[in-house]
Amino acid sequence: MKALYCREFGPEENLKVEDVDDPVLAPGHVMIDVKAAGLNFPDLLCVRGEYQFKPPLPFVPGGEGAGVIAELGDGVEGFEVGDRVCFNGLTGAFSSRAAVPAATLAKMPDAMSFEEAGGLTLVYGTSYYALKQRAKLQPGEAVLVLGAAGGVGLAAVELAKAMGAKVIAAASTDEKLAVTREHGADETVNYSTEDLKARVKELTGGQGVDVIYDPVGGDLAELAFRTIGWEGRYLVIGFASSPVIPKLPLNLPLLKGASAVGVFWGAWAMRDPKGHHENMAELFDMYQAGKIKPHVAGTFKLEDYMDAFKTISERRAIGKVILTP
Repeated sequence: MKALYCREFGPEENLKVEDVDDPVLAPGHVMIDVKAAGLNFPDLLCVRGEYQFKPPLPFVPGGEGAGVIAELGDGVEGFEVGDRVCFNGLTGAFSSRAAVPAATLAKMPDAMSFEEAGGLTLVYGTSYYALKQRAKLQPGEAVLVLGAAGGVGLAAVELAKAMGAKVIAAASTDEKLAVTREHGADETVNYSTEDLKARVKELTGGQGVDVIYDPVGGDLAELAFRTIGWEGRYLVIGFASSPVIPKLPLNLPLLKGASAVGVFWGAWAMRDPKGHHENMAELFDMYQAGKIKPHVAGTFKLEDYMDAFKTISERRAIGKVILTP
């Protein structure tokens, strides 16, 4: 098979596409002919050795993908060879074949393309868990989404709208904001040219937002928190803008009766697989009802992985970046 290998932690330039043997199929696992795999910011961190977990070297990056089941391992039930499925994990997706635990699989809707499914699980799984389980978002509440044109951000825009919220999308360019409107944003803020706090205050009649979805971090974190309303929930998704983790003055949540809520979807999905599969089923229902539509920013062949990685690292992606083995 063909796979993108990381043999030492460091910059993406160290990666190499190699021809290697198929992975060993362990009990409880399935062999997937991978058709599409989503590239996400955590993949860059894994390759650089900066993620919360360091995979043992060498490894094949890629935390999510979609394809066709080619072989079933011992003990696997509920799936058949030929099923179209999407999957998630920490590594392994950037290859033409992947052996993955059956517990991570979900059968794709017939109408969903491999490119859509290959980039759906992580971003929509994260965003739905954040809004549903962690924020307990209610219809009519106001949600501010930072980095709203990125993978998780655009998913959060769609899902918050589908859940009945008023969605304020914030991003760094007017081009990005135009896409967020196409995906359901009610209002937009360009935080490169506008005063984020003043604009959100204006859009909420001075009340502030109920939920802040922040995958960006950096200098925006404290500024965004200052837009929060009474008993608001600030969702800590990630730190795409900088490796430096921002600090928050604790008087801010005190004065607003607000909460800073951590969102670690991967750990939750492993701890509560039933809840994860229920969320995935609901996401597929939303897709079939036309309430969500994954936006593919670009599709790259495996050999062109550097172009794909740069699209993410330079924060040029609008929606999802997909690799096709």
